[in-house]
Amino acid sequence: MRALLALTLICSASLAQAAVQTREIPYQDAEGNRLVGYYAYDDAVQGKRPGIVVVHEWWGLNDYAKRRARDLAALGYNALAIDMYGDGKNTEHPADAKAFMLEATKDPKAAAQRFEAGLELLKLQPNINKHQLGAVGYCFGGKVVLDAARRGDKLDGVVSFHGPLATQTPAKPGLVRAKILVEHGAADSMVTEQQVEAFKAEMEAAKADYQFVSLPGAKHGFTNPDADRLSHGEHGGPDIGYDKAADEKSWADMQAFFKKAFD
Repeated sequence: MRALLALTLICSASLAQAAVQTREIPYQDAEGNRLVGYYAYDDAVQGKRPGIVVVHEWWGLNDYAKRRARDLAALGYNALAIDMYGDGKNTEHPADAKAFMLEATKDPKAAAQRFEAGLELLKLQPNINKHQLGAVGYCFGGKVVLDAARRGDKLDGVVSFHGPLATQTPAKPGLVRAKILVEHGAADSMVTEQQVEAFKAEMEAAKADYQFVSLPGAKHGFTNPDADRLSHGEHGGPDIGYDKAADEKSWADMQAFFKKAFD
């Protein structure tokens, strides 16, 4: 009995110590620009596990993007929130965010290389199953991960949360490897109905394996609890808003999607 009690106490202590671990990892893109990754994993998970890249909103690599990496780690994935702007910079000023985003996307090839630098960094981390890789993106990041799927990056699945759908590099038939999930707010004023229809037509023409979920009443930024505050900031914010129901529904959709994609 004493041996059983001791074993129980040891196991309980081990479980208590197990938790999501995080660290910042500096890295570079193909042009030598300094980038900062935020890596999260659960040290209670044993063996190889899938890896997921997280791409931030147009605000940059902020606390929200890092939180989503931790959320994914709590699900048993290894997650890396990557840096598309450089030096881990972020802002709450919409004019700065727009400038950062335009600079990061002006050259599609450079943007692709920056994403792929983050993906390669993730693959270097311990306990990553390099044959089970995914990416999620929010707002601006949604476009980044959709473009990665469009050009045929070796990913099992990508998920766009309230991301732009238009692109300078449309998918070509037979090139898309990744399964695609788009979680779109039906009340998103930043994405037109024409862009929605054009995206669906693009995916159909490319013969992509995709799902498109339209969430009633949800605006752009519906997953971010800070969206309401940022939309009414002192600088005047964009038309965004948090929607708890849409946030929870889209997160549940993502979990089911990755379970199927990785299986």
